[in-house]
Amino acid sequence: MTHKLVPYLFILLFLSACSFSTSNNEIPENTIPATVDRVVDGDTLKVTLEEREETIRLLLVDTPETKHPSKPVQPFGPEASDFAKDRLEGEKVGIEIDVSERDKYGRLLAYVWIGDQMFNEMLLEEGLARVAYIYQPNVKYVDQFQKTQRQAQEEGKGIWSIEDYVQEEGFDEEAETPTEEKFASEECQIKGNINSKGEKIYHVPEGSYYEMTKAEEMFCTKNEAEEAGFRPSSR
Repeated sequence: MTHKLVPYLFILLFLSACSFSTSNNEIPENTIPATVDRVVDGDTLKVTLEEREETIRLLLVDTPETKHPSKPVQPFGPEASDFAKDRLEGEKVGIEIDVSERDKYGRLLAYVWIGDQMFNEMLLEEGLARVAYIYQPNVKYVDQFQKTQRQAQEEGKGIWSIEDYVQEEGFDEEAETPTEEKFASEECQIKGNINSKGEKIYHVPEGSYYEMTKAEEMFCTKNEAEEAGFRPSSR
Protein backbone atom coordinates (compact mmCIF):
# COMPACT_ATOMS: atom_id res chain seq x y z
CA MET A 1 0.00 0.00 0.00
CA THR A 2 2.84 2.33 0.90
CA HIS A 3 4.53 1.71 -2.46
CA LYS A 4 1.31 2.54 -4.31
CA LEU A 5 1.07 5.91 -2.56
CA VAL A 6 4.60 7.03 -3.47
CA PRO A 7 3.86 7.85 -7.16
CA TYR A 8 0.67 9.64 -6.14
CA LEU A 9 2.48 11.75 -3.55
CA PHE A 10 5.20 12.54 -6.04
CA ILE A 11 2.61 13.81 -8.55
CA LEU A 12 0.99 16.01 -5.89
CA LEU A 13 4.34 17.50 -4.93
CA PHE A 14 5.17 18.13 -8.58
CA LEU A 15 1.85 19.88 -9.22
CA SER A 16 2.25 21.98 -6.08
CA ALA A 17 5.70 23.05 -7.18
CA CYS A 18 4.39 24.07 -10.60
CA SER A 19 1.57 26.01 -9.02
CA PHE A 20 3.99 27.83 -6.72
CA SER A 21 6.35 28.71 -9.53
CA THR A 22 3.63 30.47 -11.55
CA SER A 23 1.66 32.07 -8.75
CA ASN A 24 3.70 35.30 -8.87
CA ASN A 25 2.45 35.95 -12.40
CA GLU A 26 -1.18 35.38 -11.61
CA ILE A 27 -3.80 37.95 -10.73
CA PRO A 28 -4.67 38.42 -7.03
CA GLU A 29 -6.88 35.73 -5.49
CA ASN A 30 -9.75 38.12 -4.65
CA THR A 31 -10.28 39.08 -8.31
CA ILE A 32 -12.22 37.75 -11.28
CA PRO A 33 -10.05 36.89 -14.31
CA ALA A 34 -10.81 38.83 -17.49
CA THR A 35 -9.22 39.87 -20.78
CA VAL A 36 -9.18 43.50 -21.90
CA ASP A 37 -10.66 43.70 -25.40
CA ARG A 38 -10.64 47.45 -25.85
CA VAL A 39 -9.90 50.67 -24.02
CA VAL A 40 -12.73 53.19 -24.46
CA ASP A 41 -10.85 55.96 -22.67
CA GLY A 42 -8.57 56.32 -19.68
CA ASP A 43 -11.08 55.12 -17.10
CA THR A 44 -13.43 52.88 -19.13
CA LEU A 45 -12.70 49.43 -20.61
CA LYS A 46 -14.39 46.66 -22.54
CA VAL A 47 -13.47 43.21 -21.22
CA THR A 48 -14.40 39.58 -21.68
CA LEU A 49 -15.34 38.19 -18.30
CA GLU A 50 -16.84 34.75 -17.70
CA GLU A 51 -17.50 34.38 -21.46
CA ARG A 52 -19.44 37.65 -21.79
CA GLU A 53 -18.49 41.20 -22.63
CA GLU A 54 -18.67 43.77 -19.86
CA THR A 55 -17.96 47.48 -19.66
CA ILE A 56 -15.73 48.34 -16.71
CA ARG A 57 -15.71 51.78 -15.10
CA LEU A 58 -12.63 52.21 -12.91
CA LEU A 59 -13.54 53.00 -9.32
CA LEU A 60 -12.52 56.20 -7.54
CA VAL A 61 -10.66 57.77 -10.47
CA ASP A 62 -11.53 60.20 -13.24
CA THR A 63 -9.44 60.92 -16.34
CA PRO A 64 -9.88 63.94 -18.65
CA GLU A 65 -12.41 63.51 -21.43
CA THR A 66 -11.62 62.29 -24.94
CA LYS A 67 -15.01 61.02 -26.17
CA HIS A 68 -17.65 62.94 -24.26
CA PRO A 69 -20.63 63.82 -26.52
CA SER A 70 -20.80 67.44 -25.35
CA LYS A 71 -17.24 68.19 -24.17
CA PRO A 72 -14.04 68.83 -26.14
CA VAL A 73 -10.96 66.66 -25.82
CA GLN A 74 -9.35 67.78 -22.58
CA PRO A 75 -5.63 68.12 -21.79
CA PHE A 76 -4.05 64.79 -20.82
CA GLY A 77 -7.16 62.88 -21.88
CA PRO A 78 -5.39 61.37 -24.93
CA GLU A 79 -2.33 60.61 -22.79
CA ALA A 80 -4.49 58.76 -20.23
CA SER A 81 -6.21 56.81 -23.00
CA ASP A 82 -2.92 55.90 -24.68
CA PHE A 83 -1.45 54.87 -21.33
CA ALA A 84 -4.42 52.54 -20.75
CA LYS A 85 -4.19 51.07 -24.25
CA ASP A 86 -0.47 50.45 -23.91
CA ARG A 87 -0.78 48.75 -20.52
CA LEU A 88 -4.09 46.92 -20.84
CA GLU A 89 -5.35 46.06 -24.33
CA GLY A 90 -5.14 42.32 -24.95
CA GLU A 91 -3.89 41.65 -21.42
CA LYS A 92 -5.17 39.26 -18.76
CA VAL A 93 -6.33 41.26 -15.76
CA GLY A 94 -8.06 40.76 -12.44
CA ILE A 95 -11.35 42.52 -11.74
CA GLU A 96 -11.91 43.43 -8.09
CA ILE A 97 -15.42 44.48 -7.10
CA ASP A 98 -15.86 46.64 -3.98
CA VAL A 99 -19.37 46.51 -2.47
CA SER A 100 -21.79 47.94 -5.03
CA GLU A 101 -21.32 46.07 -8.28
CA ARG A 102 -22.77 48.37 -10.99
CA ASP A 103 -23.51 52.00 -11.72
CA LYS A 104 -26.79 53.37 -13.13
CA TYR A 105 -25.56 52.67 -16.67
CA GLY A 106 -25.06 48.98 -15.95
CA ARG A 107 -21.26 49.20 -16.03
CA LEU A 108 -19.22 47.10 -13.63
CA LEU A 109 -17.48 49.27 -11.04
CA ALA A 110 -14.07 47.81 -10.34
CA TYR A 111 -10.42 48.01 -9.47
CA VAL A 112 -8.40 46.47 -12.29
CA TRP A 113 -5.26 44.54 -11.46
CA ILE A 114 -2.53 43.74 -13.95
CA GLY A 115 -0.13 41.38 -12.23
CA ASP A 116 0.45 42.81 -8.76
CA GLN A 117 -0.28 46.41 -9.79
CA MET A 118 -3.64 48.14 -9.65
CA PHE A 119 -4.26 50.16 -12.79
CA ASN A 120 -6.54 52.68 -11.05
CA GLU A 121 -3.61 53.71 -8.88
CA MET A 122 -1.15 53.65 -11.79
CA LEU A 123 -3.18 56.42 -13.45
CA LEU A 124 -2.94 58.50 -10.27
CA GLU A 125 0.81 57.88 -10.00
CA GLU A 126 1.34 59.20 -13.52
CA GLY A 127 -0.79 62.29 -12.96
CA LEU A 128 -3.32 61.11 -15.55
CA ALA A 129 -6.34 60.94 -13.25
CA ARG A 130 -7.81 62.57 -10.17
CA VAL A 131 -9.45 60.86 -7.21
CA ALA A 132 -13.19 61.27 -7.78
CA TYR A 133 -16.69 59.84 -7.35
CA ILE A 134 -16.13 58.91 -3.72
CA TYR A 135 -19.44 57.31 -2.84
CA GLN A 136 -20.13 54.89 -0.02
CA PRO A 137 -19.80 51.96 0.16
CA ASN A 138 -17.16 51.74 -2.63
CA VAL A 139 -14.30 53.40 -0.75
CA LYS A 140 -11.93 50.54 -0.01
CA TYR A 141 -8.81 52.23 -1.40
CA VAL A 142 -9.74 55.91 -1.13
CA ASP A 143 -7.14 56.78 1.53
CA GLN A 144 -4.42 54.99 -0.41
CA PHE A 145 -5.45 56.74 -3.64
CA GLN A 146 -5.48 60.18 -2.06
CA LYS A 147 -1.96 59.64 -0.76
CA THR A 148 -0.80 58.62 -4.24
CA GLN A 149 -2.53 61.65 -5.74
CA ARG A 150 -0.81 64.02 -3.32
CA GLN A 151 2.56 62.68 -4.42
CA ALA A 152 1.77 63.28 -8.11
CA GLN A 153 0.43 66.73 -7.25
CA GLU A 154 3.60 67.68 -5.37
CA GLU A 155 5.69 66.54 -8.33
CA GLY A 156 3.53 68.48 -10.80
CA LYS A 157 2.86 65.45 -12.97
CA GLY A 158 0.38 65.42 -15.84
CA ILE A 159 -2.90 67.08 -14.93
CA TRP A 160 -1.21 68.78 -11.98
CA SER A 161 1.16 70.68 -14.28
CA ILE A 162 -1.67 73.02 -15.35
CA GLU A 163 -2.61 75.60 -12.76
CA ASP A 164 -6.21 75.27 -11.53
CA TYR A 165 -6.98 72.63 -14.17
CA VAL A 166 -8.19 70.05 -11.66
CA GLN A 167 -11.35 71.21 -9.93
CA GLU A 168 -13.75 69.66 -7.46
CA GLU A 169 -16.35 68.97 -10.13
CA GLY A 170 -13.90 67.82 -12.80
CA PHE A 171 -11.49 69.55 -15.17
CA ASP A 172 -11.45 73.14 -16.45
CA GLU A 173 -12.74 72.88 -20.03
CA GLU A 174 -10.95 76.07 -21.07
CA ALA A 175 -7.51 74.93 -19.92
CA GLU A 176 -4.79 74.43 -22.52
CA THR A 177 -2.05 71.84 -22.55
CA PRO A 178 1.19 73.45 -21.37
CA THR A 179 3.83 74.06 -23.99
CA GLU A 180 7.27 72.55 -23.63
CA GLU A 181 8.45 75.94 -22.44
CA LYS A 182 6.01 75.89 -19.54
CA PHE A 183 7.24 72.45 -18.55
CA ALA A 184 10.86 73.60 -18.40
CA SER A 185 12.48 73.62 -15.00
CA GLU A 186 14.65 76.46 -13.74
CA GLU A 187 17.75 74.49 -14.75
CA CYS A 188 16.47 73.88 -18.31
CA GLN A 189 15.92 77.37 -19.68
CA ILE A 190 17.92 77.29 -22.90
CA LYS A 191 15.60 77.61 -25.90
CA GLY A 192 16.33 75.72 -29.09
CA ASN A 193 14.78 77.18 -32.24
CA ILE A 194 14.99 76.35 -35.96
CA ASN A 195 14.81 79.50 -38.08
CA SER A 196 13.33 79.96 -41.56
CA LYS A 197 16.64 78.95 -43.14
CA GLY A 198 16.66 75.68 -41.23
CA GLU A 199 19.45 76.79 -38.89
CA LYS A 200 19.39 75.33 -35.38
CA ILE A 201 20.07 78.12 -32.90
CA TYR A 202 19.90 78.15 -29.12
CA HIS A 203 19.14 81.18 -26.95
CA VAL A 204 20.13 81.69 -23.33
CA PRO A 205 17.97 83.74 -20.89
CA GLU A 206 20.29 86.75 -21.02
CA GLY A 207 20.29 86.81 -24.84
CA SER A 208 18.74 89.66 -26.84
CA TYR A 209 16.25 87.42 -28.66
CA TYR A 210 15.39 85.11 -25.77
CA GLU A 211 11.97 86.50 -24.85
CA MET A 212 10.72 86.65 -28.44
CA THR A 213 11.99 83.17 -29.32
CA LYS A 214 9.53 80.30 -29.51
CA ALA A 215 11.11 77.18 -28.01
CA GLU A 216 10.96 74.07 -30.14
CA GLU A 217 13.29 72.24 -27.79
CA MET A 218 14.56 73.04 -24.31
CA PHE A 219 18.06 72.31 -23.01
CA CYS A 220 19.61 72.39 -19.56
CA THR A 221 23.16 73.23 -20.67
CA LYS A 222 24.90 74.77 -23.67
CA ASN A 223 26.78 71.51 -24.23
CA GLU A 224 23.49 69.64 -24.42
CA ALA A 225 22.20 72.08 -27.04
CA GLU A 226 25.39 71.90 -29.09
CA GLU A 227 25.41 68.10 -28.99
CA ALA A 228 21.89 68.23 -30.47
CA GLY A 229 23.23 70.30 -33.39
CA PHE A 230 22.30 73.80 -32.21
CA ARG A 231 24.69 76.76 -32.35
CA PRO A 232 24.58 79.76 -30.01
CA SER A 233 22.72 82.90 -31.02
CA SER A 234 24.95 85.75 -32.15
CA ARG A 235 23.21 88.12 -29.73
